[in-house]
Amino acid sequence: MTNTAIIILAAGQSARLGSPKQLLRFGDKTLLQHTIDEALQAGASPVVVVTGARAPEIAGSIDSGSAEIVFNTQWEQGKGTGIAAGVRKIVEDYPEVTQVILSVCDQPYVSAALFQALYQAQLESGKNMVASSYAGTTGTPVLLTLKYFDSLLGLTKEAGAKQILLDHPDDVATVDFPGGEVDIDTMEDYERLAG
Repeated sequence: MTNTAIIILAAGQSARLGSPKQLLRFGDKTLLQHTIDEALQAGASPVVVVTGARAPEIAGSIDSGSAEIVFNTQWEQGKGTGIAAGVRKIVEDYPEVTQVILSVCDQPYVSAALFQALYQAQLESGKNMVASSYAGTTGTPVLLTLKYFDSLLGLTKEAGAKQILLDHPDDVATVDFPGGEVDIDTMEDYERLAG
């Protein structure tokens, strides 16, 4: 995955869950560690984890290998600020990176194969955005090329990358993500997964 970074958003406070979803166990590791390991296995470099709420606890849980941690000082203002913080790290420290994949830490079925499929779809389609497709919608993980870095850096508050995709539908390719609709927002979600 040449010149491709993966940014894992792990800054939220998991208000509806009541405890950090990043630290929930999935198999023999946490949801966050699972996502990091799959990103590293996919061959992305760098892999950046954006923390916010309970940052010391979250960072301390990571067997980071070669993942880098960025603390989003504005995490309370929403996920847009986390995306911007992660992309800013890429732009400042990794000028060779020409595309980023945005991922979240609460999709348990994310995989190295999916990250690689996003990369491959960009190569084959020539589109500047490639989104995951599941349950009749598109969403994360999503790849965006350098063309949209300024748009990502300009995100604020709750606005994620979705609006960028909606604004440029002709520049979006998709890949199927079986299980992509499964994410962990509540304890009931987690109990269904663990069950």
